[in-house]
Amino acid sequence: MLFQSGGAVVTSTIVARAAVAKPSPQEQKSSNHLQGLIETHRAAYVAFGKVVRDVRAHRSDRERASRDEEKALLAICAYPAAGEGDRLAKARYLLEIEARGELDLPVHMQTLLRSTMSKR
Repeated sequence: MLFQSGGAVVTSTIVARAAVAKPSPQEQKSSNHLQGLIETHRAAYVAFGKVVRDVRAHRSDRERASRDEEKALLAICAYPAAGEGDRLAKARYLLEIEARGELDLPVHMQTLLRSTMSKR
């Protein structure tokens, strides 16, 4: 697409490439903190699934496992991803969760949106 600005014709592709600097390999890597949050959620999700399938589990066990999984997911939503690697890892993981239909509570969206406004 071409557009004219002050007599000069410039392609939007060139403008877009100039405006976005390529992140360094270090910036593309996600932080250990975010990776820890993701692993904590994965473990909580697996534990919740086990409790749900366990016919001997009590209701309180299921509720506790559900709260633990929800708390771990909210920690990821709340994480203020600063670098490109964190933003990509957070987005990929949350898209995976959303594809399972599990990123559906208003608190998920509110927390996620607030994380983008967090001061670093």
